[in-house]
Amino acid sequence: MKMEMERQIRIPNRNPTVFVFLLLLVNCQLCSVVSWKKEEFRNCNQTPFCKRARGRKPSSSSFAAHDVSISDGDLTARLVPSDETLEDQDQIKQLILTLSVYQDGILRLRIDEDPKLDPPKKRFEVPDVVMPEFLSKKLWLQRLSTETIGGDASPSSIVYLLDGYEAVLRHDPFEVYVRKKGGNRVVSMNSHGLFDFEQLRVKKDGEDWEERFKGHTDTRPFGPQSISFDVSFYDADHVYGIPERATSFALKPTRGPGVEVSEPYRLFNLDVFEYLHDSPFGLYGSIPLMISHGKSRGTSGFFWLNAAEMQIDVLGTGWDAESGISLPTSQSRIDTHWMSEAGIVDAFFFVGPGPKDVVRQYTSVTGTPAMPQLFAVAYHQCRWNYRDEEDVEQVDSKFDEHDIPYDVLWLDIEHTDGKRYLTWDRMLFPHPEEMQRKLAAKGRHMVTIVDPHIKRDDSYFLHKEATEKQYYVRDATGKDYDGWCWSGSSSYLDMLRPDIRSWWAEKFSYENYVGSTPSLYIWNDMNEPSVFNGPEVTMPRDALHVEGVEHRELHNAYGYYFHMATADGLVKRGDGRDRPFVLSRAVFAGSQRHGAIWTGDNSADWDHLRVSVPMVLTLGITGISFSGADVGGFFGNPEPELLVRWYQLGAYYPFFRAHAHHDTKRREPWLFGEKNTERIREAIHTRYMLLPYFYTLFREANTTGVPVIRPLWMEFPSEEATFSNDEAFMIGSSLLVQGIYTERARHASVYLPGKELWYDTKTGVTYKGGKTYKLDVNEESIPAFQRAGTIIPRKDRFRRSSTQMVNDPYTLVIALNSSQAAEGELYVDDGRSFGFQEGAYIHRRFVFSDGKLTSLNMAPVAPGQNQFSSECVIERIILQGLSTGHKGALIEPANQKAEIELGPLLLHSKKGPTAITIRKPNVRVADDWENTISV
Repeated sequence: MKMEMERQIRIPNRNPTVFVFLLLLVNCQLCSVVSWKKEEFRNCNQTPFCKRARGRKPSSSSFAAHDVSISDGDLTARLVPSDETLEDQDQIKQLILTLSVYQDGILRLRIDEDPKLDPPKKRFEVPDVVMPEFLSKKLWLQRLSTETIGGDASPSSIVYLLDGYEAVLRHDPFEVYVRKKGGNRVVSMNSHGLFDFEQLRVKKDGEDWEERFKGHTDTRPFGPQSISFDVSFYDADHVYGIPERATSFALKPTRGPGVEVSEPYRLFNLDVFEYLHDSPFGLYGSIPLMISHGKSRGTSGFFWLNAAEMQIDVLGTGWDAESGISLPTSQSRIDTHWMSEAGIVDAFFFVGPGPKDVVRQYTSVTGTPAMPQLFAVAYHQCRWNYRDEEDVEQVDSKFDEHDIPYDVLWLDIEHTDGKRYLTWDRMLFPHPEEMQRKLAAKGRHMVTIVDPHIKRDDSYFLHKEATEKQYYVRDATGKDYDGWCWSGSSSYLDMLRPDIRSWWAEKFSYENYVGSTPSLYIWNDMNEPSVFNGPEVTMPRDALHVEGVEHRELHNAYGYYFHMATADGLVKRGDGRDRPFVLSRAVFAGSQRHGAIWTGDNSADWDHLRVSVPMVLTLGITGISFSGADVGGFFGNPEPELLVRWYQLGAYYPFFRAHAHHDTKRREPWLFGEKNTERIREAIHTRYMLLPYFYTLFREANTTGVPVIRPLWMEFPSEEATFSNDEAFMIGSSLLVQGIYTERARHASVYLPGKELWYDTKTGVTYKGGKTYKLDVNEESIPAFQRAGTIIPRKDRFRRSSTQMVNDPYTLVIALNSSQAAEGELYVDDGRSFGFQEGAYIHRRFVFSDGKLTSLNMAPVAPGQNQFSSECVIERIILQGLSTGHKGALIEPANQKAEIELGPLLLHSKKGPTAITIRKPNVRVADDWENTISV
């Protein structure tokens, strides 16, 4: 790797001093690449704003609400310092508060400096995250009412939020909360008086605002500007969310009695090599959304739209025992403490009351997940790096030789000309278009990597043009920022500017990206952004963006804007016809609109296999449905058993990709012996068999925000046994999957919720819900169960790729409940274009009841709408839980008879279990029909 790094940055040999400096830099970065070094990153005590905020005591907030009124449909007020004895009144001035109400019970709270008081600069507000459609759903408040709460000296102001809910602004002490009308609280802010708002100031003589860490100096020209406050969730048993980190799904307390590790959850996008599992340390993405859930009340949420570094404490019971605060409620609650380095308060309260309600409310603000192309939902094969065109061709042919389907082959950084992105190494890849066309002939696609660091080389067309147009982020002195990454000396585009994002999008045209074809898609890595020689391996906080915005203010959104611009480029490339596919490592609120996310540089060990589930679950409930972990682990060499188990679990990730570091041994599925090849093939076949179900769930996510992969409590919200279970998960509402996370496992403990039966998907054996089972397991598969009362669509014929399966027939698997009933859905479109947005799709609802299966149209029919048709038919209907003795089935309106027999539960199983099967009903999926079973 050392030689590789030296080649990448082209160390000069004419200047000995420069050579020694760069060699030291290389060695330093080699250490970073090899493993995560805790000391390279700041903890809370080394982060002044976090240390200050944590040092504040409850009830230290000094603001009260004055001049409360209704203006332009909002509740507005001045927040005035209530402590007139403060020594420096210049540091604490009045703030402006605005409360807005939106449809579906969403409350928005904004607090900012008063522009009339002429602050040194405008504080940053994150643009292009909140959906324009959401803003049009504002409810214009007409009036407010007042109520004196508890022993307050002044009344509180109350406004309508939703039928049965209202928002309350408590004047003194200042507090905002949502409650059921006249009753219990749901979510509150500043109930413990921890609100603090450090206001921008002009530096006085003798003041030292600089911060230093590991040889780096942050000039902080506007001084401390952090914001902190407490948020409480009432009648909550657990809180979840605020990705990204490798830890349990239910967030553990970080402060309070009995808490051993007292570090808050950090939200600061960083390039973290070989990250640790079970750590509150932040990774590549930041979504400041927390969701609470409890048996008695249900679900609520709180989202702070802020792109600066954030630290969040979950406060354990008894943390405030000495505060003397007596809240005007006896409700149980979970308290949290939110701290950010900069920005404004722009917060959203979500009342729920169900888990899916909160996700729907949040995605109405930030957008629902993009509808992916069908190929993207299938299996992806990746490695750093496939060496050359011959290597690509050999890997592709080996998949066919071993009868293993795949859809996408990926190329990492070594495919480029010296790490100049949007180029090809013409020695290794002399004919990129032909290479892509060969894959496309089999229905396959290619993805190439495009990172945000642009090599500072005057002969490189991207750098030359960006320099001339002054498109780069600048350093604190006003010069183009120069940092180090894979390409050596590099600069970074100011993606905050819409015109630069448009310019970047144009670079993905076939004319600009020479060698690209319509079957080529993009991977954005290192977009936190990663800077090898920067503070904490990222860009300095005092780097400058457009209009003097400091990087500290937008850091967590940098990768989001890069992801957005790249996705827009692929849309433009296809003249707006084809959906883009762009994978990003960095993530922020709204990233779901632009593509997929993966969990970064994990390791080939059992702990990382285990933690991948809560990581993907957390991303799902915070809007990011299309996510997954590197199957097999990026670093290290997995033992065959671990690799097989990872494929078996990864086949159920929304994003299913195997990936590996270039220092690892090759690990394509056929390299571990015939038996393991068979097991991996079976896992991948499982994914392809379930593609119709997954694609239907992606459409549900696209329309409602509800994730593809779900925690058990999202489907069973009143079952306490599910609240902290993050070893099992739901795929939609119909499938439950339990991973195997230990080597040589012979048993698995599986909790099956609900009162109905569960059907083992491999054997058809039934288990009653509401119990924990100790099940025998083997190396052939992991436990998966279909919920009674559901219908799952499958495609049972295996091809080379998903594209080649398009015209294949469907199988419906019906799992009957105790009422001998079941229902399910199927969504079909062309798998690639935006025609579905104009109504060009098929959406069917299947209902089985009283011995009759009915297919109902769920797609709206409107004159002039685009239509999509399919000649695909249903060739098998499997009925689990139906008593034997049925003679046949009558299909209407065709008045056609179909046979009933015992058929295989899995079509390709050599000696597997059987189930009652209606053979060859051959009804079109696009049609209305009824299938009645005769006795």
